[in-house]
Amino acid sequence: MNRERIALRTGRRGPRPAPAPRIREPRYLDERPVEADDRAVPGHREGDPVTGEGGRSAVATLVERTSRFLVPLRGRDSLTVTDAIIAAVGGLPPSVTRSPTWDCGSEMALHQQVTATGLPVFFAHPRSPRERGGNETLNRIVREFPPKGVEIPSDPRHLAAEINDRPRKIHDWRKPSEVFTELLRADASTV
Repeated sequence: MNRERIALRTGRRGPRPAPAPRIREPRYLDERPVEADDRAVPGHREGDPVTGEGGRSAVATLVERTSRFLVPLRGRDSLTVTDAIIAAVGGLPPSVTRSPTWDCGSEMALHQQVTATGLPVFFAHPRSPRERGGNETLNRIVREFPPKGVEIPSDPRHLAAEINDRPRKIHDWRKPSEVFTELLRADASTV
């Protein structure tokens, strides 16, 4: 594949080639438990960063696949995102913390640190965002909230609260926050 930038008719340069993934020893979706595919077993998550206008601000989103419950994570660099994932799921019961699936972006370069906590990280194949369809859908919803040209808030918790309290047809018009709470109650009743 030719990785040079092409001169366009207008004299401008064409798009830059995509950088090679910086993920070492990735475990792809092929290795993820089959139970994660149909969303019946809670605890599997999908994540991806959402950048603001001009790339000046960013928030990483982590969505639970069964309930579609959003946990916003600050930052986009690998250390910040890694620490945020560990903190976000650290206090939750094991039944709702099984595995995150991410794209091959550099924000997950330290994925081994997350895996070391007992939470195996899986990756979508390069250039295959459809493999994390739930997260792509959620990121479109996230982009609806800050109007175009407005930065993503540095504290995205209120944005996540609005999204989690938005009824969804997929849940018979219940809210993701309600569905996630039911998952936590079901776990508490089995203990």
